[in-house]
Formats: sequence, structure tokens, C-alpha cells
Amino acid sequence: MKRAKFGSMGADESANPALLEVRGAEKSYGRQRVLDGASLVLHRGQRVAIMGPSGSGKSTLLNCIAGLEELDAGEIRFMGTVMGKDSKAAVTLLRRGEITSIFQFFHLLPTLRAWENVEFPLLLQGVAKDERRNRVQALLEEVGLTHRSDAWPSELSGGEMQRLAIARALITEPALILADEPTGSLDSKNSERILGMLMELTGRHHTSLLMVTHDAEAAEICQTILQMSDGRLLDGAA
Repeated sequence: MKRAKFGSMGADESANPALLEVRGAEKSYGRQRVLDGASLVLHRGQRVAIMGPSGSGKSTLLNCIAGLEELDAGEIRFMGTVMGKDSKAAVTLLRRGEITSIFQFFHLLPTLRAWENVEFPLLLQGVAKDERRNRVQALLEEVGLTHRSDAWPSELSGGEMQRLAIARALITEPALILADEPTGSLDSKNSERILGMLMELTGRHHTSLLMVTHDAEAAEICQTILQMSDGRLLDGAA
């Protein structure tokens, strides 16, 4: 089946302040330098894809932005906060609500039902029960999983699990979603559906998207496509 092509949509970035700034990011594992001065700027509501060969540093950069790894040098600034340098409490609050992630293999909690997986980030934020339930119900409806709300992750198909992961990522109304090969483990039909959903929902919720992918068609849902090579970002990077 021929997969759909998604056109770019964008706002005037000159009037849109930067949400995320990465400046001169460096990261090495032993003698192997993985990030070598990588820089980028991402604005509110913008979708950016990073493409490049395996080992070019794409996932490492995403992990550093997510706070899973620390840079050796350089700076990551998100919503005015210098990640890794400001207070740990402030950074933790940002990561619990303003930055969320979608992974290739979903990372759902197997001991929680579908609706509980979506609700879990709100529990961490201390959101009241009635508000949690209302928001979960609304998002499950948006991703077409209301009828599967009581299912365990093991009972869901790959496409359903990724739709559930998208709902979980959006539940805190984040400013930024980090997506690492979000369609990498899906067939072409489910990939097409997930890509359309990501574009539609991030646009509707005015959520920025930074996606790492090997798939050129997946990258087409983004307004900006950056190429990464030898730890550096090219083609429009700052």
C-alpha cells in the first residue's frame, strides 16, 4: 500500500520564541565522540525530524534532551531552564509535565491497564481524581481507544500500543514530545495511521515534536528535517 504524504505546516518562527535550544552539545563514551558540537533551535508548535545513519548521535542527543544522559560540554535550554545546571527540582518538574517521550517499543507499564497507563503521569503531578479521569477519557477517545481502556498492554496490537503511548505523552499537555523511531516497529498501515495522528494531535494541542527517524516518509510530517552526521546537525541547524 502506498503511504500517504504529509505536507508541512508552520507558523512564523520569527515571531515565535525558541522553546528548546541546544548549543554546542558534546558527548563521548570513552574515546568515541558521539556528539561533536551539535546545535539546534526548536520553536513552540514546530515539528522537527532528525535523520542520519546509525551511530551519528541522533538517539544520544534525544536522551540528553530528555535528561536520561548528561552532556560533557555545551548547553541545553528548555523554556528558559538550563537543563542539568539549574536546580534538580525545577528540572524534574519540567520533565514530569512539559517534556514527554514516545519510544519505538512503547515502554508501557505491563501491570497497568490501558487507561491507567495514560493516567499515570497525572498521578505523579498530583492531579485530582475527577480531572484525571476526564482527561484520560478525552484522550483515549481522541486516539480511538475508548473501547480498549480496560485492556492490559499485552492484549493490545502494536498499533494500539503506540496510540496508547501517544495518549500518555499528551496527557500532561506538554510543550515538547521527543519521539525515538515512533513507527520503527510497526507495519506500513499502522505507521501511516500513527504519523497522521502525531501530526494532527500535536497541531491540535500546539505541542512541539522532535523526532528521530530513519524513515523519510515519517520525517515528512515535520516542517523541518535536519540531517545528522558524525555528531553534528546539518541543514538548518543553529
